[in-house]
Amino acid sequence: MNADVTAEEILAGLTDFFATATAGNTPGPDEDYFALGLVNSLLALELVAHVERRFGIEVAVEDLDLDNFRTMHRVTAFVLRKRSAGIP
Repeated sequence: MNADVTAEEILAGLTDFFATATAGNTPGPDEDYFALGLVNSLLALELVAHVERRFGIEVAVEDLDLDNFRTMHRVTAFVLRKRSAGIP
């Protein structure tokens, strides 16, 4: 992924991930997929791995706050923060 990734590109990548991972039960960008029961602990780990791989960042232990991963918009903001900080 290039350095100039946009919020729209991140959201599109997350939407694709959830479309596959939840068999088409893709949540809206502001829907809490944990509260909806769409994401269990295994899928949460897969989401973190997907975010690292797809967007070229490292999710550190201190980043594993549920608030960073609760909705697609929150994940998008998290990825943008990590990338703008230049921290892999």
